[in-house]
Amino acid sequence: MDLDVVIMAAGKGTRMKSVRPKVLHELAGRSLLQHVLDMAARLEPDSLIVVSGHGADEVEASCAGAAVSFVRQMPQFGTGHAVQQAVPKLHAAGTTLILNGDVPLIELETARALVAACGGERLALLTVELDDATGYGRILRDRDGRITGIVEHKDASDEQRLVREVYTGVMAAPTAALKGWLARIGNNNAQREYYLTDVVGLAVADGVEVVHAAAHDETEVLGVNSPKQLAQLERRFQQRAADALMEAGVRLADPARFDLRGELVCGSDVEIDVNCVFEGRVELGDGVRIGANCCLRNARIGAGTVIHPYTHIDGDSAGVAVGSGALIGPFARLRPGAELGDEVHIGNFVEVKNSRMARGAKANHLAYLGDAEVGERVNYGAGSITANYDGANKHRTVIGNDVHVGSNCVLVAPLTVGDGATIGAGSTLGKDAPAGQLTLARARQCSLANWQRPVKKSG
Repeated sequence: MDLDVVIMAAGKGTRMKSVRPKVLHELAGRSLLQHVLDMAARLEPDSLIVVSGHGADEVEASCAGAAVSFVRQMPQFGTGHAVQQAVPKLHAAGTTLILNGDVPLIELETARALVAACGGERLALLTVELDDATGYGRILRDRDGRITGIVEHKDASDEQRLVREVYTGVMAAPTAALKGWLARIGNNNAQREYYLTDVVGLAVADGVEVVHAAAHDETEVLGVNSPKQLAQLERRFQQRAADALMEAGVRLADPARFDLRGELVCGSDVEIDVNCVFEGRVELGDGVRIGANCCLRNARIGAGTVIHPYTHIDGDSAGVAVGSGALIGPFARLRPGAELGDEVHIGNFVEVKNSRMARGAKANHLAYLGDAEVGERVNYGAGSITANYDGANKHRTVIGNDVHVGSNCVLVAPLTVGDGATIGAGSTLGKDAPAGQLTLARARQCSLANWQRPVKKSG
């Protein structure tokens, strides 16, 4: 049976007070619309249609690469009018699932249950009971409990507003019947809009059974209409993520100060301190400890490694890998392409980019390693850097095993430092340093006995 999914994403979102289309505001690191698209794609529909309108070019560009087709609703005359624009793209039969681009946390199993309730024959509504139903359309039932309609909040009577069961804006309908209902809805209401909810009355009049599926909880059906609501939903999302991690054994110092903006995979006995942010895909091995105020993006951290506070690890598309038993930070920065072996030490204000450091290598203070190969047990001194960029191209530095690089050295790439070499403090090397030898590159020191320090002229 054909399944069409229609996502309504045309609204301006006036209460967001933003030039950005509402559905492109972010929740947990992804746009509201992207959350809905990701869930819908997992249903494996035969077609996935986004109804754009306000900021249509920007909204459609955000979906580049996805298996999505677009229709535009311009101007916007209500939810029924929005779905009318998608009618030419719907199959002749089957089921149409209608979602909202500003309701981002619908769960896959909930969507599947709603589609199953429809079965291509019934009109199925996703409902939930709310303590405060302000702003939501109320479900109307007859004395036998059968659904007879939905009334929008602004059109509801005082008695109807007491109803706690509300329509979430999500429905599944038999496609052939939906097309007919959409052609018959009118705009005789306070807003002069075409309400999608009017199809319920038409279904009842046509003798089509109207059923419901219940959302698991309020959180998955909450929409976003203002910055405050977005922030509130962010906290709900993060609390759910934190609860799932703690149930799996992760120790969070404070679940209220935890942010997941991607996927976090944890081994056993992982500890995460406060104010840490995880983006992209992050893997933490057994016994990893993450200090306070760290940011990790697209990184793999080996077992027993300690990430000290205020460390920033950004793997971007290349990723960052850290071996087992390493010590990173505080105030360290690992950039894309950093690959650190077991028991590597990266200390305060050290930056590593596109470099491999072998087992036991150390850069403990105020250093930069870019485009470098660093051997085992290397000690890389405070203030030392690889000068890897000549203004046009990047060049690599190769440092062998057991090398000692003194403080405040500059290694001008391309350059090779042989195994066991020692580089004297303050050296600037522009040539290879031989293995097992001390290499110095300093100006000769001198002192001027009768030199006078300049004094400021008076007046």
